[in-house]
Amino acid sequence: MEPANGIEVEGLVREYRKGPRAVDGINLSVAPGEIYGFLGPNGAGKSTTVHVLTTLLPPTAGTARVGSYDVVKDGPKVRSLIGVALQEAALDPLLTGRDHLRLQATLQGVRKDQRASRAEELLHRVGLAEAADRKVQGYSGGMKRRLDLALALVHGPRILFLDEPTTGLDPQSRTALWEEVSLLRREDRVTVFLTTQYLEEADVLADRVGIIDRGKIVAEGTPADLKAEIGRPSVHAIPRNDADRPAIGEFLSRFGEPLDTTRDVAVRLREGLGLTDIVRAVDQNGIDIVDLELRAPTLDDVFLAKTGRTLEGAAEQAESEQDRP
Repeated sequence: MEPANGIEVEGLVREYRKGPRAVDGINLSVAPGEIYGFLGPNGAGKSTTVHVLTTLLPPTAGTARVGSYDVVKDGPKVRSLIGVALQEAALDPLLTGRDHLRLQATLQGVRKDQRASRAEELLHRVGLAEAADRKVQGYSGGMKRRLDLALALVHGPRILFLDEPTTGLDPQSRTALWEEVSLLRREDRVTVFLTTQYLEEADVLADRVGIIDRGKIVAEGTPADLKAEIGRPSVHAIPRNDADRPAIGEFLSRFGEPLDTTRDVAVRLREGLGLTDIVRAVDQNGIDIVDLELRAPTLDDVFLAKTGRTLEGAAEQAESEQDRP
């Protein structure tokens, strides 16, 4: 019987010599055909978890089964089932995209008479057919990421690990990669374990999300359920003069819990309050602001509520959205 293409982790610990526990006793379960978003800041333990699940690092304690195989006892069987695209693509700048795929097909044991057709199929799939015979040194960042994804798919894996696959990409390239990942799940029923700092990425792609911070999972559930836990909306004000931020922050604190933000002044509203209450008070007190906005809970709010801080990717994402034409 074929092994199921799910992931089961119990009490997983990875501790580096003379260092902290990068992964501190986590439990998680990923169902076959599910996209699981593993969300957290740099240094939270995301990549270390991926390295353990893909047999690149042994666990210090606990167990992990990938496709029903133990990552310690059954390493070769695990590797036969999975495809992996890590943060840094291991590409040779002097080889073409087609060269990379044919080489990978050879290393993965694809039959000789199928290597060329498999390479051609994947080049079309990730939108690199026209650039197939160009050297990779001339590829953009987005093209390199798409080629790295194609390399991870050469042997038709049933479980795909993507470690921050869109970091540093422009919004268009990021969206193109999202579409390809969604297609893999929808058409091929591939299980995807996706680590990311980007809140929108997790919200758009993931069936369920696990939030990791300092090696521990602090929240897990569907994006909708996690946001529903927060419940209350937040109000965000942009001061006309930056020097007024402290005074505006003190004023807004009357209406809810202050939030730690860098781009505006914000509070999580108390139950029963709405934007109308804030607008009325702003007018009555002559508060000088440029803009006032009511926002529904987001995954950033979830992360803030669970950890007391925001994600690096949230600010980068907001900046990239401002730069869009």
